[in-house]
Amino acid sequence: MIFVKKINSTTTFQVRQPVLRPGKPIESCIFEGDDLETTTHLGLYNNSKLAGIVSIFASCHKLFPQVGQFQLRGMAVLDEFQKKGYGERLVSEAEVCIKEQNGSLIWFNAREAAVDFYKKMGYEIVGDAFDIPTIGIHFVMRKMV
Repeated sequence: MIFVKKINSTTTFQVRQPVLRPGKPIESCIFEGDDLETTTHLGLYNNSKLAGIVSIFASCHKLFPQVGQFQLRGMAVLDEFQKKGYGERLVSEAEVCIKEQNGSLIWFNAREAAVDFYKKMGYEIVGDAFDIPTIGIHFVMRKMV
């Protein structure tokens, strides 16, 4: 059975570390704002196994004038569960959560390898590529909701 539910920030580390911070200390998995009341973490489970995660932050980007901005961070699916539609399910659930909070715009910094995945879900690149040291090339992407 596949289901998505709210989880706490430390539970996200089970997926953040192996997928987004491999070989780095667990402290590298802590994001500023993880434990704010306005932050939501979603976990996608395959039966009882946490397979993927995404975090939703109430956060404005200087490129966008809209109020009601939300940032997706830490979107990740364990290797063994990739290519099964779990990422799409997580993003869709995050979009529903943001709409319920009267969000108007979703934005995030997408890794270069993930850009096509997000484009298929209606997100667009804004601006030029940039490098996040020790992580790699990223693009700001957005979607109005």
